[in-house]
Amino acid sequence: MMSWLSIYLSVALCLALSPPSRPAEDSTAALIGLWGCERSFGPEVRGELTIVRRGSQWRASVAGFDAPVSIVGGELTFELAGDRGKFRGHLSHDATRIVGHWIQPVAVVWGSRYATPVELKAAGRGVWRGEVEPLEDHLSLYLIFARQADGTIGGFLRNPERNLGAFFRLKEVRREGDVIHLIGRDGTETAARYDATSDRFSIVLPFFNTTFDFTRRGRDNAAGFYPRTPAVDSYTYRRPHVEGDGWATTALSEVGLDPAPLVALVNRILQTKTESGAAPYIHSLLVARHGKLALEEYFYGFDAERAHDMRSASKSLTSALTGIAIDRGAAFDTATPVYTLFPKYRNFSNDDPRKRQMTVENLLTMTGGYDCDENDNNTQGNENNMQSQSAQPDWYKFTLDLPVVRRPGERAVYCSGETNLLGGVISNATKTWLPDFIHDNFARPLAINRYHINLTPMGEAYMGGGIQMRPRDFLKLGQVFLDGGRWHGRQIVSRRWVERSTQPLVSLNRENDYGYTWHLNEYHVGARTYRAYSAEGNGGQLLIVVPDLDLAVMMTAGNYSNFAVWSKFRDELVPQFILTAAR
Repeated sequence: MMSWLSIYLSVALCLALSPPSRPAEDSTAALIGLWGCERSFGPEVRGELTIVRRGSQWRASVAGFDAPVSIVGGELTFELAGDRGKFRGHLSHDATRIVGHWIQPVAVVWGSRYATPVELKAAGRGVWRGEVEPLEDHLSLYLIFARQADGTIGGFLRNPERNLGAFFRLKEVRREGDVIHLIGRDGTETAARYDATSDRFSIVLPFFNTTFDFTRRGRDNAAGFYPRTPAVDSYTYRRPHVEGDGWATTALSEVGLDPAPLVALVNRILQTKTESGAAPYIHSLLVARHGKLALEEYFYGFDAERAHDMRSASKSLTSALTGIAIDRGAAFDTATPVYTLFPKYRNFSNDDPRKRQMTVENLLTMTGGYDCDENDNNTQGNENNMQSQSAQPDWYKFTLDLPVVRRPGERAVYCSGETNLLGGVISNATKTWLPDFIHDNFARPLAINRYHINLTPMGEAYMGGGIQMRPRDFLKLGQVFLDGGRWHGRQIVSRRWVERSTQPLVSLNRENDYGYTWHLNEYHVGARTYRAYSAEGNGGQLLIVVPDLDLAVMMTAGNYSNFAVWSKFRDELVPQFILTAAR
């Protein structure tokens, strides 16, 4: 698995040529405009999966591949040759279903394996069929060349899925015959090969170890670069569709939401000028009030069926799962010492009495005390350091072995490794593979059928962030918390856990701003002050809950590693347009 920092560096290091002589001006000026490239890296295996039982023999077939099925301890598993994917599942007691997960190969773009739920239904005696729908390993790249104030040609790279071009800014672009020289702001230089006949150029990006062919793009054939394709002059509100996924839908006015500010917000998104690397790239906007979905809009090629990387907003799901496990009688609570919950590890590096004082609540509030800080790459437990190293593929052990640099509970420091340990706590205490626990206790009760869980090198669900889920499904987490832990009358997590999770327990970025992985905020609108709590992820993945207004907001975006841009979605757009609309 490749860290974000490693990906950025691989793009930035696209490698040097000796400085060329300056070509004719008109040759370079002809490049001005937008260029794009879209690539799919699979995965190869998708479609109908069939499992057949003939006596004591079981076999599976999918996408033209066939494999024997093993049954150990009631679990059905098989693996396709050539690392094309594998399956883990269980046969229901009445033998009418096989429920499990398809595990796809390591994704080229996303850098992880993903587990996707699959349900096979009986299709005859000893035959079960279902659909394998893995995460699409898709990459979109856009390069825009433009005239700069000093007369030279510059540009930037835009990547909607992961923003690989966040630090790829071009100081100058020069063309010399069939070579385009791209000079970065840091002086690094890379070369693209230009084919005048087809009017395209090719670049090799080291991380992907393949060539990307860029062609000219216009307003109507660059869906990932512009807010909406084709362009929309003025937005007309439309009530969200009913999809049979548990969401009742309604018109804005029927739940006391003034359409005018929300229409203005959508128009603002649609009119975004994207010719800047720092432009706001909001991919989705959803608003629910009084338990009904009232606004649902998508941009930049995203739609209601496309899963989105939720980044660290997933941490709030992790804490909810912790509460669910406790509610269901798992053998731990918030006061349980963490190290007692990992019995398979007999010894730990950097032994320290303070490790034995660390509790589950310390993990929930990021007060474990490890040498781990996502804002400091020099700390040993930083997520980039954990994910880029290969010496310890077991990330639970990696974190448990870290030095402790402060007393547990002394101070909150943002550390994804601590949140990920909660996944190990849940799995060990319930004796359940975490994707199965998520499916049975969260996803299935909420009618969430399409999602993808990123896995660690050891095949465990990574709970520090990065689950891929449809925005309207992730919004359900906010609605569950608004309703005291309930979804359609069913108690998913206890009201007590909801209340405890969203209380000010520690100070992470400012005084009393963090609960159990939920960020706590206040909004001032006119003379009113509204308390809110939110799940937040890098790039602008925001689930914001405002209890006083019975309101939940979901936003996804692509401004990764640009907090100055995406924090304004939360701090400015929400109060100015969404809360103002609430009556």
